[in-house]
Amino acid sequence: MNTSAATGASSTLGYFRWAFIVTAIGLILGGVLGWQSTGTIGGMATVFFICAVLAVLEISLSFDNAIVNANKLKDMTPVWQHRFLTWGIIIAVFGMRIVFPLLIVVIAAQIGPIEAIILAAREPAEYARIMNDAHLPIAAFGGTFLMMVGLTYFFNHEKDVHWIGWLEKHMARSASIKGIEIALVLLLILLFSNLLEGEEATTFVYSAIYGLVTFLAVEVLGGLLDASQKTMSEAAKGGLGAFIYLEVLDASFSFDGVIGAFALTQNLFIIAIGLGIGAMYVRSMTIMLVEKGTLAEYRYLEHGAFYAILILSVIMYVQTLFHIPEVITGLGGAALIGISLWSSIKYNREERAEEERLSHETLAENI
Repeated sequence: MNTSAATGASSTLGYFRWAFIVTAIGLILGGVLGWQSTGTIGGMATVFFICAVLAVLEISLSFDNAIVNANKLKDMTPVWQHRFLTWGIIIAVFGMRIVFPLLIVVIAAQIGPIEAIILAAREPAEYARIMNDAHLPIAAFGGTFLMMVGLTYFFNHEKDVHWIGWLEKHMARSASIKGIEIALVLLLILLFSNLLEGEEATTFVYSAIYGLVTFLAVEVLGGLLDASQKTMSEAAKGGLGAFIYLEVLDASFSFDGVIGAFALTQNLFIIAIGLGIGAMYVRSMTIMLVEKGTLAEYRYLEHGAFYAILILSVIMYVQTLFHIPEVITGLGGAALIGISLWSSIKYNREERAEEERLSHETLAENI
């Protein structure tokens, strides 16, 4: 057996140690919850299975999130990297997977937080109905934010590595037109609002505009915070502003998973367990991508992730018109990332072959 390969495999698994531990604890809690709620082995197995499926759903929907996180984290100092990977994951798991669904019901039903928890425990069907009714504004808000994230990556005149050359070169050149990505998003908002009727159209427009304003506010706030920290200490750059940006980004990614989870179960606590397990794997993947320098090694991996983000944002818009299964969303994003990874490996092989050819030619000339 190849020792280096075995070492590499073991070191890679090491990044997922905490994810494996949380998986074991979460699945045990899911089984206990199933037993308490049904009192049968079948019920316990069902809840156990749902937790596992939700974890896989979260991982498939958020793999591009891990790549984007890694892209931002690689420019942050170790102190702020550590803060995001500790405090940030607590906010992601408990904030977005537990507090966020409760907050939606609190606002939509105009009840208190305690009443929302009681409603989730005693009347899960009513709780799920309120969450589903809130899907349109959530999709409009999250879709707009993610669309701006994806377009900002491609509309960048400093971007010189292109995967789909003919398209990305044109987008990079067009970045000289100020606000072009905002104009494109506004056009899409107008297009989809015209496909909706009455109050739904108004809700969509307002929610989408809030998503756009939130992205711009986070960008401005992040720039101001990081600039002020940079004047105090060069080592503080990419700090609080980048942290806030990543938290809002994670929230936008989580919208689809949280809403989609209600298709599998109406129990908030089972959803929190399943999505929390998935969030830990996203955290582990993020750490691995940063520490192993995977983004630098596979040059098109980021491109695949940002294309997946753009597609996810459009899907969130389309979901305001009709339902699209989360499996399609997750598999579509994973397929794009897989293709970009394959393209990166192919590029690396061609580069090595070219280097070897040039080396042989140089050696032949010297002889």
